[in-house]
Amino acid sequence: MLTALTGAFGDRADAVSVAGRTASYEELLGAAGAVAADLAARAPVRAFAVTATASLETVAAVVGGLLAGVPCVPLPPDAGPAERDHILRDSGARLIEVDFARRAPAAPTGPAAASDTPDPALILYTSGTTGAPKGVVLSAAAITADLDALADAWQWSAQDTLVHGLPLFHVHGLVLGVLGALRTGSRLVHTGRPTPEAYAEAAEAGGSLYFGVPTVWSRIAAAPQAAAALSGARLLVSGSAALPTPVFRDLEQLTGHRPVERYGMTETLITVSGRAGGEVRPGAVGTPLTGIRTRIAAEPGAEIGELQLVGPTLFSGYLGRPEATAAAFTEDGWFRTGDIAAVDADGMHRIVGRASTDMIKSGGYRIGAGEIENALLDHPQVREAAVIGVPDADLGERIVAFVVAEGVTGTELTDFVATHLSVHKRPREVRFIAAVPRNAMGKPQKRLLSDGEQRGE
Repeated sequence: MLTALTGAFGDRADAVSVAGRTASYEELLGAAGAVAADLAARAPVRAFAVTATASLETVAAVVGGLLAGVPCVPLPPDAGPAERDHILRDSGARLIEVDFARRAPAAPTGPAAASDTPDPALILYTSGTTGAPKGVVLSAAAITADLDALADAWQWSAQDTLVHGLPLFHVHGLVLGVLGALRTGSRLVHTGRPTPEAYAEAAEAGGSLYFGVPTVWSRIAAAPQAAAALSGARLLVSGSAALPTPVFRDLEQLTGHRPVERYGMTETLITVSGRAGGEVRPGAVGTPLTGIRTRIAAEPGAEIGELQLVGPTLFSGYLGRPEATAAAFTEDGWFRTGDIAAVDADGMHRIVGRASTDMIKSGGYRIGAGEIENALLDHPQVREAAVIGVPDADLGERIVAFVVAEGVTGTELTDFVATHLSVHKRPREVRFIAAVPRNAMGKPQKRLLSDGEQRGE
C-alpha cells in the first residue's frame, strides 16, 4: 500500500516532515521496521495503540503496524482518562511507545492480528456523539481503493508537496494526510499546528496541495498575507465539515483558488469529491469517486433525504458490535450515512446536514439546517451560525438559530434569511452566543446546543 517506501520514488532526504522534524523514506522504514519487529515478537496481537501526537513517532507506529499486519489504534493526545480507558479496553490494544531513533529491517512479517475482518489496517474510534465511541475497522484494501480514487480526482502525484497540520487520529489527517502521501510519493510537510503562518511558511518549501478543515480555512481567509502566500499552490482541499460560502469566496479572492470540498465518514472514508480542474461550486461536495455509487432515500416529493452509498472504501465493521454493523446498512446492502443530501441535475452532491440534528420538520416542510446556516453566514455581521429544530406544539419543530454576531438584531437576521430562502425556512428565534461549540475537527456540536435548549438555558 505504501508505494513510496518500496523505493519507487527514490529516497528523498526530506520525504516526511512533521512539526519541524524531517526523515527520509529509508529512515521512516527503519523506524517502522523496529515497531513491526516488536509486534511480531509479541504475536498474536489483536491490536496496538499509540498516542497519536503530531510526530514522526506516530507515523512510524502506523507504518510499523501495516508492515506487521497488526491494526493500529490512534489515541487522541487530549483524550480524557475515561475516553482513553474505553478505547483501550474496547479494542484490547496494548499502548506502546515508539523511539524513532531505533532502526530494524523492515521486511513485512505477515499478518499477526487475531481478527475476524480481512486485512485490518486501522481501528479509528468515532466521536461518540450518540453513545460510547465505536471502533471502526478499516482494511488495507479499503484505504488503498480510497487513496487511489482521490489521487485520480485530485491529480495527486509524486510531484506534489502535501501540506497540512491536522490531527493524526482521524481519517483526514492520518489516512489522507499521511498514508496518502506515502501512497502517491508526494512529499509531506505536517506543520504541527494548522496556523495561517505555518501554512504560508510551507508555501516557501514548495507546498502544492493543502488540506484543511473549515476552521483552518476561515482563519487563513482572515489573514490576507498568509492567504496570498498560497496563490502558488495547485489545489486547496477542505473537508470534515461544510465550508461556509463566505470563506469560499474570501479564499478565492485572496488565493486565486476555488477550494475543492470532499465528503466522507470514518466508516466510508472519502466517497464524494470535487475534481482538480473541474467545476467547483460553493456548498457542493462534488460527485462520487471511482467505484462509489450513491442514492438519496427521500420521501415521495421531497428534494432531500438520507445519503446512502456502496463501494470498495467502506469499513469492515464496528469492532465487536455485529448488531451495530448490521444496523448501519439497509436490507439491500447500502450504507446509511445519516447525512441529509441533495443531488443536482448534473450529479453534484450537496450535504444539508445530519439526519439526527439537521433535518428539521417544521409546518409540514422538511428543511435542511445547513442551508439556513449558509444564508446566515452571508450576512457581513455573522461570524458563526448553527441552526437546530426544537419541539413546537404548533409547527412540530421551530427553527432556532444560534449565531456569533455583533451590530445586528435577531429580527434583522430573520428577515435577511427570508430574502435569501423560502420564507418558511426563516428562523423563528435567533439566539446570540459567544461561540459555536465544536469538536477537534471543527465540526459543530449541535447536541450541546440542543441539550441546553431542552434545559431552557
